[in-house]
Amino acid sequence: MEETMRFRPRTTRAEATTRDAVDTVPRFRQMLPLGIQHLLVAYSGMVTVPLLIGLGVGLSTAQIATLVTANVLVSGIATLLQTLGIGNVGVRLPIVMGSTFTGITPAIIVGKEAGLPAVFGATIVAGLLTWLVAPWFSKLIRFFPPIVTGTIIAIIGFSLLPSTATLIAGSNPSASDHGSAGRLILGLGTIAATVCLERFAPPAVRRFAILIALAAGTLVAIPLGMADFSSVGQADWVGLVKPFEFGLPTFALSALLPMIIVQLVNMVESTGDTLAIGQIAGRAVGPREISRALRADGIGTAFAGVFGSFTVVTFGENVGLVSITRVMSRFVVATAGAVLVLMSLVPKLGAAVASLPGPVLGGVGVVMFGTVGAVGLRIMSQADLSNGRNILIVAISFGFGLLPVGAPEFYQHLPVVVQTVLTSGIAAGGIAAFLLNLVLNRRERAPRTGPEAAPGY
Repeated sequence: MEETMRFRPRTTRAEATTRDAVDTVPRFRQMLPLGIQHLLVAYSGMVTVPLLIGLGVGLSTAQIATLVTANVLVSGIATLLQTLGIGNVGVRLPIVMGSTFTGITPAIIVGKEAGLPAVFGATIVAGLLTWLVAPWFSKLIRFFPPIVTGTIIAIIGFSLLPSTATLIAGSNPSASDHGSAGRLILGLGTIAATVCLERFAPPAVRRFAILIALAAGTLVAIPLGMADFSSVGQADWVGLVKPFEFGLPTFALSALLPMIIVQLVNMVESTGDTLAIGQIAGRAVGPREISRALRADGIGTAFAGVFGSFTVVTFGENVGLVSITRVMSRFVVATAGAVLVLMSLVPKLGAAVASLPGPVLGGVGVVMFGTVGAVGLRIMSQADLSNGRNILIVAISFGFGLLPVGAPEFYQHLPVVVQTVLTSGIAAGGIAAFLLNLVLNRRERAPRTGPEAAPGY
């Protein structure tokens, strides 16, 4: 990979201050397309979560559209909060936020039994609890040496890879073009375009490799009939997301428990992604930084409950994008957050992005998720892999992490609370790595990641 892209920052009052790549402010003509690149990579996940929950609960098309718009708004605001920060909230690193797949099943179960107001009430409580316990949870970072951190990040990437198959092949097995050669070739072509740009394009163009591959793949898909933008014409130009659109939140214990467990899983994932970004950007990440990141998770999640959305977490695919492009500026990602907020106010923009061809998004997903896994392997290599105990940690953790990916029904007869944890490969593998390290390497403690150790929390 090339060195981090050097932007020409605007002249500011802090001009004399030494600024690293994370705090660099690109010119607008660079920042906007780079931000849109992040948005396009994350958008399919932001749309999929409310779509699946809405279908699972049995909502109308109009109500599902409301959920999607709310999710886009909340994701944008949470991304701005995480990247720009307010006080001790937000880690101020290039991190995109959005709803997590971990919460889909619990949200559907609670929604069917107690209604969506109970889901949103539990989401608000889970978010506030996350904000409250963030300083204490962040201190667990000393139990996350490279062998644990690397394993968790690798599991995050590799466990998400199979989801790209649905995008490429299609979500409806009975469709005539499901898994067709055309869809497979389009997905493979998108991957090939990314590789060719990385190999042959000049450095300035390589930064936009994903965006260019998405655009090229979409242009190819249109004459082949694989792209349908009819929903754009049907969407409104202006729309407002209102709080408590589905009614005032209710607070039932049966809803609170599963959502709190989901949020604990999210905290593990956010910790791993934040450590990964710190490694990529060369920033010291310790308890103080993790606490700020988790506080943003908590406030974003509580905000989601107010506006009819679901628990938010860091997006692993965008960690992969930062690693590939080497564009570390948090203001680029903040631009993506601002555009997401704009899209929530202009439904036509959201409809246009949601209409991007699945095979193209799937091809990009293969690159992004695979890169996250590779980053995890790179961090893992900092540990002594000739040590049999470390190999055992990796082996068993990957087993727990990938088992529910290959056999989704494996834990179906266990209580719902247990299923919430174990059916998430990220949670199961992360917990296994954490506990195995305590048992096998109990004297190990993780140093702060990054070039230097910043002051503790």
